[in-house]
Amino acid sequence: MIVYHGGYCAIEQPEIREGRYAKDFGIGFYCTELYEQAARWAKRYDTPIISTYDFVSNCELNILHFTEMTEEWLDFIVDCRRGMAHTYDIVIGAMANDQVYNYISDYVNGILTREQFWVLAKFKHPTHQMNFCTLRSLSCLLFIQSEEFTR
Repeated sequence: MIVYHGGYCAIEQPEIREGRYAKDFGIGFYCTELYEQAARWAKRYDTPIISTYDFVSNCELNILHFTEMTEEWLDFIVDCRRGMAHTYDIVIGAMANDQVYNYISDYVNGILTREQFWVLAKFKHPTHQMNFCTLRSLSCLLFIQSEEFTR
């Protein structure tokens, strides 16, 4: 499967880096199977770069795959955004984009009920993310190319 990473530079050798903010699936190296989503990630920078990889799954890894936005997905993201660690090598699923993240924050802060969250979240466009959480998981990525995004 081909996956993409959007950023400010070409990344031939992905690394696990801790960011300033807690992310949906914890610390790691994030990719997506959606080129346009990688482009949105890259467009945040002056020089938007999309790196392309071939992802070859390894059945020995501990992989959590959310096939849709579920109660388990919501609880997992809330825990990760609160800084709780997990033991997965790779986590795959929908992304809580800025709007959905606002709904999650409102849910965590008691502004929205769980039911209200789901009513609002179900109308958002599809997203996809893969977080490579461990060094072992990075061996599943084979660098193909990087390109400056110019559209």
